[in-house]
Amino acid sequence: MIRTQVELFFIALGFFTRLPVPGWVEFAPEKLGQAARFLPWVGWIIGLISAAVYGLAVQVLPVDLSIVLAMAASIRATGAFHEDGWADTCDGLGGGWNRAQILAIMKDSRIGSYGTIGLVVMLLAKYLALADLAAEEDYPLIAALLVAHPLSRLAAVSLMAVLDYARADDSAKSASVARRPTGAELGIATLGGILPLLLLSPREALFVLAFTVVIAVLAMRTFARRLGGYTGDCLGATQQVAELAIYFGVLAAWSFT
Repeated sequence: MIRTQVELFFIALGFFTRLPVPGWVEFAPEKLGQAARFLPWVGWIIGLISAAVYGLAVQVLPVDLSIVLAMAASIRATGAFHEDGWADTCDGLGGGWNRAQILAIMKDSRIGSYGTIGLVVMLLAKYLALADLAAEEDYPLIAALLVAHPLSRLAAVSLMAVLDYARADDSAKSASVARRPTGAELGIATLGGILPLLLLSPREALFVLAFTVVIAVLAMRTFARRLGGYTGDCLGATQQVAELAIYFGVLAAWSFT
């Protein structure tokens, strides 16, 4: 039982990141679907990497450069997996007039104007939010990174629990993961996403959770209306927007102190 869960975690780590996994881990379509429960727990690893890079870099470099390095570390660790989904979703929703057009655009490997603009704005907004979090001291930024990566991935998993997979074919990269999580699987994912909120004050945690729920609901409504479901790109886009919303949530909590 424990070995199975450990294997599923490593499968999730290998699928959603570029990080190495043990050689004994066996990747199979049915296991990939079950491994989605550990996506928020994979976020723990990404958050730790990003926070560690910032914590080390800020000892010898200015804060702004340290933030850039922390962002670059998380992007490198995931292979820009979620950023690519955000860009494709921007292109699809921005350039497509109907479901078929949107899905075709999102599947195109080339990036368009909407995707480019969306990616630039997203990265800039993250940088500015993290810079504001680091304005007073380093801990709020580090805590925000450790919370944002798991919780934003839980927002993505929530789409899988509510919506159907939008593509009729199984050629997409995420087709093997596209199954509704069971109650137990959703519980494991929820625990991984919610637990890091303990790093924040109660006020910050409340704002962050509220902002995340709003983004998840808006994403569900948007993808259900435009696509009749979700794709892997939609999950990546949700993660990116939710991550940014979490940083905004901490800052908004400060304004009400």
